Amino acid sequence: MVITSVVQTQFLIPQEDLLQSPDCNFRLREQECVSLLKKCRNMEEFRQAHAQILKLGMCWSSFCASNLVATCALSDWGSMDYACSIFRQIEDPGSFAFNNMIRGYVNEMNLEEALLMYDEMLECGVAPDNFTYPTLLKACANLPAFEEGKQIHGHTFKFGFSDDVLAQNSLISMYGKCGQIGFSCSVFKQMMERSVASWSALIAVHASVGMWGKCLELFGDMNRERCWRPEESIFVSVLSACTHLGALDLGRCTHGSLLRNFTGLNVIVQTSLIDMYVKCGSLEKGLLLFRSLPKKNQMSYSVMISGLALHGHGLEGLNLFSEMLEQGLEPDDVVYVGVLSACSHAGLIQEGLQCFERMKSEHHILPTIQHYGCMVDLMGRAGRLDEAYEFINSMPLEPNKVVWRSLLSACRVHHNAELGEVAAKNLFPLNSHNASDYVVLSNIYAQAKRWDDLANVRKEMAHRGLIQTPGFTLVEVKRKVHKFVSQDMSHPNCHNIYEMIHQMEWQLKFEGYSPDTSQVLLDVEEEEKRQRLRSHSQKLAIAFSLLQTSQGSPIRIVRNVRMCSDCHTYTKFISTIYKREITVRDRNQFHHFKDGICSCRDYW
Repeated sequence: MVITSVVQTQFLIPQEDLLQSPDCNFRLREQECVSLLKKCRNMEEFRQAHAQILKLGMCWSSFCASNLVATCALSDWGSMDYACSIFRQIEDPGSFAFNNMIRGYVNEMNLEEALLMYDEMLECGVAPDNFTYPTLLKACANLPAFEEGKQIHGHTFKFGFSDDVLAQNSLISMYGKCGQIGFSCSVFKQMMERSVASWSALIAVHASVGMWGKCLELFGDMNRERCWRPEESIFVSVLSACTHLGALDLGRCTHGSLLRNFTGLNVIVQTSLIDMYVKCGSLEKGLLLFRSLPKKNQMSYSVMISGLALHGHGLEGLNLFSEMLEQGLEPDDVVYVGVLSACSHAGLIQEGLQCFERMKSEHHILPTIQHYGCMVDLMGRAGRLDEAYEFINSMPLEPNKVVWRSLLSACRVHHNAELGEVAAKNLFPLNSHNASDYVVLSNIYAQAKRWDDLANVRKEMAHRGLIQTPGFTLVEVKRKVHKFVSQDMSHPNCHNIYEMIHQMEWQLKFEGYSPDTSQVLLDVEEEEKRQRLRSHSQKLAIAFSLLQTSQGSPIRIVRNVRMCSDCHTYTKFISTIYKREITVRDRNQFHHFKDGICSCRDYW
């Protein structure tokens, strides 16, 4: 009988009495409040919903108040000030309310307030949960705040989240953005359980500091584990690595992996692919992908215009810019940097001046220092050095190191020591720790045979402890990137490479090539100059490629410095003798050598 009465108590109550129970009415009103908040599309509607919730007498409910905070703090149309006023009225806020306040502050990049909110959370005795730390560490990453990040890392141990994958992934990213790659690697190695996002974070960290080779190594390690399906973000980092290393074959493999793993690629990945192909020397493939885009935006046009500029196709770049305008897309400052670069690389002086004026008058874009830098480069490449100097003096902005460096480099190319000294005098106070700038000035003195001035520059470098980064050349052979420096004797195939150099020299001699010893800026005998020229890093890379690749296959090379005129002439002859297409990407642009002709038309 007792059991029967209990059953009757629970299940035989009339439905209308159940609906009238206080607990049920309260829950129904809570759901009504949530429904009101979900319908809000702007602050005006939110205020009306807030007023309705006040009328219902539900603002004292922690559940409703926390949802009010979440909606106001996290919506695109929300207001953190209004969210804060609601939050301050909650008598006993829990982790949900605190987390949403922290997240709201991070979203609007009020990062210090996010950290202060976390401090308040701890002072109130509210225990953080697994949603607290990813957002908080994002704040530390964006500041960046390394010391605070380390303290929060300690808190993950204290509150029992040391093995939480989301928190660990956030730590990897935070340490990386704070420039502490070693800490990122340490967190990754100590993880008991990893996700594909863990690999993505570590690869992105190395990409952010330009450790491109390590990016590819980590991507290989991840693939060897055979238990991860890479995210699109990983492929973007890998494509960036291929782009910077000039590793076209690896880039093609990555493209193939993308097609196998994803049915549709987002615009960021598609643009990264175009950028990779163009900057790895395959302009045709980049253009093909660009033309196949179902919908083009400013970024895709900007990448393609800049790519055409790099390959010396300035007129084609301007035509593409006209096409973009015809499509109704409004250019921004980034697009105009590409347009002005296209004019600069192709020597289109008048077109560049017209585009600069059009940017200001027609599209109402205020020129940035990047645009002024492009204009100085445009005039400097053309040898109009006095005009470039006058342009710098007339700029409404304070010239930065890039502007003065551009003028200094132009003085080096066009042998103007007097103006080069002026450029260096203005450049060195802005960036006194860049050894390359001192080297350019010393080279200008060497060209003018001002050996005493050259010696003084070298002494100044030694006094400041500046060490020149040596010029190097990268070449990809059989999906492996090989690095060469001038006079290099470290390569495993060193003996065969120099034997090949010797054979090449004999054939070059019969074709009429004569070494340009003026490119050796040292006060030494002619014979020593010829010996130094013969083992420039680009020549070693070409010799290695000829040995290791099949007859007729293209050669692709990447250099970290501007190609000297002797290597330029040398490579034109080699392309004829060995019937090879040779693509060289130096610090400034691409050079496509075929049948003794270079795409730059000897203008670089």
